[in-house]
Amino acid sequence: MLDRHVRENLDRARVAAMSAAITCVAVVGIGLSLSIPLLSLEMERMGASSTLIGINTAVAGFASIVTVPFVPKLAARIGVVRLLILAICVGSASLIGFKLFHEIRWWFPLRFVFSATLGVLFVLSEFWINEVAPPARRGLVMGIYATVLALGFAIGPTLLVLLGTQGYAPYCAGAALFLLGTVPIALARGLSPEIEGTGSRGFLGYVRLAPAATCAALVYGAVETGGFAILPLYGLRIGLDAESAAGLVSMLALGNVVFQIPFGLLADRFDRRRVLLASAVGGAIGAALIPAASTSLLSLAVLLIVWGGLAGTLYTVGLAHLGASVRGAELAGANAAFLVLYNVGLMIGPPLIGGSMDLMPPQGFAYALCGLFVAYAGLVLWRLRKPARP
Repeated sequence: MLDRHVRENLDRARVAAMSAAITCVAVVGIGLSLSIPLLSLEMERMGASSTLIGINTAVAGFASIVTVPFVPKLAARIGVVRLLILAICVGSASLIGFKLFHEIRWWFPLRFVFSATLGVLFVLSEFWINEVAPPARRGLVMGIYATVLALGFAIGPTLLVLLGTQGYAPYCAGAALFLLGTVPIALARGLSPEIEGTGSRGFLGYVRLAPAATCAALVYGAVETGGFAILPLYGLRIGLDAESAAGLVSMLALGNVVFQIPFGLLADRFDRRRVLLASAVGGAIGAALIPAASTSLLSLAVLLIVWGGLAGTLYTVGLAHLGASVRGAELAGANAAFLVLYNVGLMIGPPLIGGSMDLMPPQGFAYALCGLFVAYAGLVLWRLRKPARP
């Protein structure tokens, strides 16, 4: 009886810990998804080309690549909760800085600082969730995490429709949402896992451990960030107004809401590499259909929901695939490596997709996305020749 009582208390603590981390990321996700299309549209008004906008967005990837490998060591020294709260506060101040320093030359260092804080947030929150998730339900838990995050990402661009894309209102709203993310973390500070020591593997060690998982982060980073940053510009190129173009991003995020939990359940039951292959093939087909769907706003919106949902599962299933292999400090290192690859994709995606749209206006946007999915599907097919890891 006592053992049962102890188990129930542990289960409640585990659920509370996961809920705090998921809620924090979801709230920050609203602010982040509001800011990405907002900044792209603002740079468009400032006269920047699609390529320059893509390069500025790619600075986010460089920032995380430089800073993320040091996050586990820093968190082990000062604490997971303290570092999370510090990162959120600095990120909020950086977002306001984009409006205060309204010149392109300032936006590069601001993007670096802003993105470095986001790297800290996602490494530590995903470590927190993965560490406390039951092993047999890791795919489901990551699916719930991704679904809640996707809800946050769907709300952000919708707020732009209500607040507009000019003036201080959208910047202040994003910053306030960031700060709101500190509340659940502070309330659950006694439930956060601590990082003791450092992992024994280097970055390449984690990549070799699960290439299909880490490259899923790479491709998804390119597709997600390139899509969020360039899709509003694509909308403008096909004749939509600024608010409608920004609203297209909500369609991508809404797709994630529908697909994450079902694919998380599939990842708990089947070879995760096959689930990743299904996502990649669906993503390639969906991207190839964008030019045909672009003649109708309704058709394009429906396609973006389905395509965005399939694309989004790359991150969820890839993270579950990686998280099943390591624990403790090794897990923090694995999550850091995963996020580094995501941010390599972030650096590649926006310039590639924005540049393709400049070279083949406007459908180069779709062609570049399709090519990324096809390349990843080939990698997963190659990996399927080897037995699955337990």
